[in-house]
Parts: sequence; C-alpha cells; structure tokens
Amino acid sequence: DGVTSIGDGAFCTCESLTSIVIPGGVTSIENMAFSGCKSLKSLVIPDGVTSIGSGAFNGCESLKSLVIPDSVTSIGDYAFSGCRSLKSLVISNSVTHIAVGAFLSCTSLSSVVIPDGVTSIGEYAFRHCSSLSSLVIPDSVTSIECYAFSGCESLSSIVIPDSVTSIGYHAFASCNLPN
Repeated sequence: DGVTSIGDGAFCTCESLTSIVIPGGVTSIENMAFSGCKSLKSLVIPDGVTSIGSGAFNGCESLKSLVIPDSVTSIGDYAFSGCRSLKSLVISNSVTHIAVGAFLSCTSLSSVVIPDGVTSIGEYAFRHCSSLSSLVIPDSVTSIECYAFSGCESLSSIVIPDSVTSIGYHAFASCNLPN
C-alpha cells in the first residue's frame, strides 16, 4: 500500500537534498525526519498527513515557503525552528496548539496568520522571528506562553483579543511595540 510514515531521522542531515515530494499515503512525518537538510528548498506536505514530529524540519535553512494542510492536527516542538529562509507560512486550520519553539528563529518570516481554533501559543513559538511585522491572533487563543514572540523586533503593532487570559513572561520582549 506504499509509505504511510516517514520515520525518526529518516533523511536527517541529508545536506544536498534540494526538493522532496512526500507521497500521498503518508499520514505522519516523525521526529527529526528531515532535520538539518540545509539545502531543501522545495517541500510539498500532502493532504492526509496528520502529524509532524518534533524537529521534523529543524534547520532546513533554504526552505522558502510552506503550506501545512488542513489534515495536520499536530505539529511537534521545534518542528520548523531555524528555517531562516522561510518567508511565507500557512498553518493548518486543524491545529489547536502552536508547539514550543515550532517556528523559532525563522528570521525571514514576515507575516503569519494564526488560524481560528488555535487556543495556545507555546513557549518560544515565534521567538527571534526578527522580520515578523504582521501578526493576527484569533479570538480562540486563551494563552500566549513565555517568550512566544520575544525578539520579533519588526513587530510594531499587535491586537491581543479579549479571549487571552494568560500572557507568559517576556512573551513580547524586545519587540518594537509602542508604549
């Protein structure tokens, strides 16, 4: 029936890999599966993938754009951290939690729309996304954890919805927000 899972570290540190098409039958991309694939520029995550493991694409520093399909319900800690060329990001409408460090140090990311349904934004989730200038937080979010957006020095305005009941320490530290 074909490949249904890409296992832990399957393509880890394949530094010359430039593109990959993940087969349609795959439902999970496991921990560190493509971690350190620093030349990976092109990636298609097919509908049907439900989970992306911890560090799955950590350090894929050449990846420029990413669409996480609506079938994805779970994104692991640090899944896309260090994807420093990532400029555009569409997050699945099925995700309810932005994991710890999920997009940490994605320094080229300029805008992100957090979909309705997300209830929490984890620690370090977008820390050091230094180009992030536009941010929409939906009414579904109730907590923004510590350091979630710290170091987002291009962020000049933000609207925090009334639904948010908890903001962790240093959540927006070193942002260029007006007084």
